[in-house]
Amino acid sequence: MSRNTAASLLNLRSTLTYLALGAGVLSFLPELGVLGAIAIFSAIILGWRDLRLVARLLFGLLTIMTIIAIAIEPSALIGAATSMTRLTALIITVMLLSSMLGKSADLGLISKSLFTGSPLARYYSVTFGTAFLSMPLNFGSVGVVATMIQSEKDQQGDSAITRNASRGALRGFGASPIFSPLSISIVLTVTLVPALHSWQIIAISLPLAVSYLLIGALFLEPESPGYQPVEAPEQSTRLARMAPWLRFAAVIGAICGATFAFSGYFDLSYSRAVTLSCLGAVVIGLAHRRLQGSKITLPSMAPISNELVIVGGSAFLGVLISTFAIQWLGAGFNLPGWAYPMVAFVIPSVFFLGGMIGFNPIVIGTLTGGVLGPIWPVSAVLGLGIAMVSGWGLTTAGTPYSANSLLLERLTGYSAQVASLRWNMALSVCCLLFAGALAAAITLVKTGL
Repeated sequence: MSRNTAASLLNLRSTLTYLALGAGVLSFLPELGVLGAIAIFSAIILGWRDLRLVARLLFGLLTIMTIIAIAIEPSALIGAATSMTRLTALIITVMLLSSMLGKSADLGLISKSLFTGSPLARYYSVTFGTAFLSMPLNFGSVGVVATMIQSEKDQQGDSAITRNASRGALRGFGASPIFSPLSISIVLTVTLVPALHSWQIIAISLPLAVSYLLIGALFLEPESPGYQPVEAPEQSTRLARMAPWLRFAAVIGAICGATFAFSGYFDLSYSRAVTLSCLGAVVIGLAHRRLQGSKITLPSMAPISNELVIVGGSAFLGVLISTFAIQWLGAGFNLPGWAYPMVAFVIPSVFFLGGMIGFNPIVIGTLTGGVLGPIWPVSAVLGLGIAMVSGWGLTTAGTPYSANSLLLERLTGYSAQVASLRWNMALSVCCLLFAGALAAAITLVKTGL
């Protein structure tokens, strides 16, 4: 393949992805949900050579389920295509937001400030800072913090200090799926369990995520005293040091506020509310740069074929699985009452075990929500939701094949296997048991058993 042909193919894949974004934003119009799905399928097929094994397997499953749906329930494909387009638009928008904020000068100041203070203060700064940055930046937060860790490692060598900072980065990012209103975990959970509202999950999951991050300090290596970061932040007033954090907090607060307004007052689906809020922030940010005289360029979306399969394909499968589950099990099918708390208890561990063998949490979440959502007692959906988002977050933080573990390995050289099996396993097991017990208790109380 010539260089010009390869460039043209990349441009076509990026154009199709942006077309899917437009269709997702306007998916309330007839046929646009289907048009967006066609664009997504086309972009995935054109980028087949770039797909990882898990993405290829998921695409194969998606193809098989599509053929089955055509044979027995063609009408389900419309809803599946619309869901696929909407959630794909969400992940594209989040990546655009991450790309825009990733060029902010504030990021460097924020990341440097994370490495100051006593060992405990430094660990909590890295952990909570990564969780905070991951709300708008997604994987970009791990990239930013890991780059700073590698800088310290290059200058002062491998030490308990840089290893603890790596622990903090992994755990901070893992907390985001548990509590962040903008996370794909909460969006997908609310989508697959329609009786559940995002604020219900966050009211319980936010304290759960904070507890997870606080308890993490019990699972650290002792550090040498007297450490000073190589790139210590310049002396300045407290307000000047806080300004970058305040600006980022304002962006996150505005996005979250708009999301709740769109979903609450305007009765939009939660996935569309998050998409529109993030897209609004991107448009405002680009307009601000243009007013400052900077050139506006949109990033290429050709490299995200894996994300298109994993996010969009999982959404597509979720609708089909839910439809088939209702048909095969029967509309009146229910588990015995005592079984729901037991199932809630094991769900976080199912996520984690799936992650240990390479399954993305989106896949496990789709199967869990698609099968259990239709048969779960409406009064107890909060238990199911907490089980799903907590399992998702702990899998992201503590398994070797998660994207952030692999990214940290690439940027710092710390093995993803070592990070998950040696650094985080004890914490993961303790938190899995606690999260499962919490989900089971909520389910038990809500079902009135």
